[in-house]
Amino acid sequence: MTNGVLLALFAYATFSWGDAFIKGIGGGLPVFEIGFFTTAFAGVLILFSRPKEERWRDFWRMKRPWTVQARALSGVSGGLLGIVAFTTIPFAEAYALIFLSPLFATLLSMLVLKERIGPWRWFAIFAGLAGVFLVVRPGFRELHLGHLAAIGIAFVSATTVILLRSLAGQERRTPILGFMILYGLVINGSLALALGFVVPSLRQLAMLAAAGALAAVGQILLLAATRLAPANQIAPNQYSQIAWAVVVGTAFFGEYPDLLAILGLAVLAAAGLLTWMRERIRLGSVRWNPFFRNRL
Repeated sequence: MTNGVLLALFAYATFSWGDAFIKGIGGGLPVFEIGFFTTAFAGVLILFSRPKEERWRDFWRMKRPWTVQARALSGVSGGLLGIVAFTTIPFAEAYALIFLSPLFATLLSMLVLKERIGPWRWFAIFAGLAGVFLVVRPGFRELHLGHLAAIGIAFVSATTVILLRSLAGQERRTPILGFMILYGLVINGSLALALGFVVPSLRQLAMLAAAGALAAVGQILLLAATRLAPANQIAPNQYSQIAWAVVVGTAFFGEYPDLLAILGLAVLAAAGLLTWMRERIRLGSVRWNPFFRNRL
């Protein structure tokens, strides 16, 4: 196992623990306020992670500005939907729905990029849906707004993948991340003030700082990982978050998935990995950079 793969595993674990801190805040603060503080704390650390050949003051120089703005908005909306999902439904259920993202990306690639979907990819789509049904079991248990939010994250993340494919090799990291941070601060800050700002307690502020810092550290670790290993070795490690969802949910939030849910998570992970393998074979030399994780 290369050092890059190990760093990727640590990065995705870091993201999961950051999500856990957001879940720990619960409904104690408004969604937009959580989004503002986590973006602010993450942004401070991300400012120090730029590549040496790029400068933050040039983040406004873009070749495809509208696509960069669309990616920034997808990042902000994904972050807000993540807050709603993690604070309202069990950890494992949230991740199960979020990991529909590769399947949505496959469908969007057919509709937007006019790519052909073969039988193996269709099989992965239906297998992933079956896995989600085993975990969530709609019709047998009550569904919440958080379930819709998690599905929204999956769709937004898939949209981001399509946007990043179109930006591959054309834009630098600084404008893509810079505008996402800027939009996150402006949109979340404005709505938080307009809807009624709640002064966070010291405990809540510490948890917000931890969530933002962990999100930033995860981004930095993934950047380091992509310098040490090919992205096609790093991407599958994202599915380690399913295991973290079970561990964290059980240990800290008293969420105990039953055997059907565990089976569903395994099926979902297998379907996602199958989709990734088919993409790797089909795209060949095209690289997906996991540094651009959708939820800041």
